[in-house]
Amino acid sequence: MENIAPISWKKSSKPHLFCPGCGHGIVLKQLGYAFDEMKIARDVTFGIDIGCSLLAWNFFDADTIQTHHGRTTSVMVGYKMAKPERIALAYMGDGGGYAIGLQALLHAAYRNNPVTVILVNNENYAMTGGQSSPTTPVGMVTSTSPNGKRAEFGKGLHGPELISEIAAPNAYIARVSISNPIQLKITLKKAIENQVKNKVFSFVEVLSICPTNWKTNAKESFEILREAEKLYPIKEFTKEKEVEK
Repeated sequence: MENIAPISWKKSSKPHLFCPGCGHGIVLKQLGYAFDEMKIARDVTFGIDIGCSLLAWNFFDADTIQTHHGRTTSVMVGYKMAKPERIALAYMGDGGGYAIGLQALLHAAYRNNPVTVILVNNENYAMTGGQSSPTTPVGMVTSTSPNGKRAEFGKGLHGPELISEIAAPNAYIARVSISNPIQLKITLKKAIENQVKNKVFSFVEVLSICPTNWKTNAKESFEILREAEKLYPIKEFTKEKEVEK
């Protein structure tokens, strides 16, 4: 029988389906590297949310589940209960995770369900036209805040900080940015390893860019990202202490 290498080892690739300059491509590229380095692609089931996240439906040579908006965490928790030997990943945006999906996310963390949640925070509802989301900072212009988001609507939801308050001590919770792809890959691997080895909850928020809805070029996009990194500090969170990266 011919010895055929696993598809994840092939050198061929394909372009992503996201808007030009979108940060999702960077996140998924590093997640793919993590799959290959950990040799887990055949063991992963990848749950994706409605929104920009759904464009990852055929990105990997891994089993993939498309869920309803805000239900990805719940679906992957249920899947993990039925298939405890599988590595369950839930992938979503800040709208899917922090708005309609916040209840499911918080309860998964509170129960310490052994799933890994990856949330891409680009500070807006990107696929539907760039409306304000829970993480939109004060002053940002969006399609629903044409004069800039007002302060009374909140300074921006700090998801990892919130989750760390109710998560178990052995849960892995972190925030990273696409501005440092190597750190991003390392953090994703830590989150997956925590699920596999310790059979507990893991959560990674990834700060990202949205040039299409921000109406920015590359330089301007990363200037906004640097401001986001000030508002949402890059950290690993534990119950005992917060670890500065």
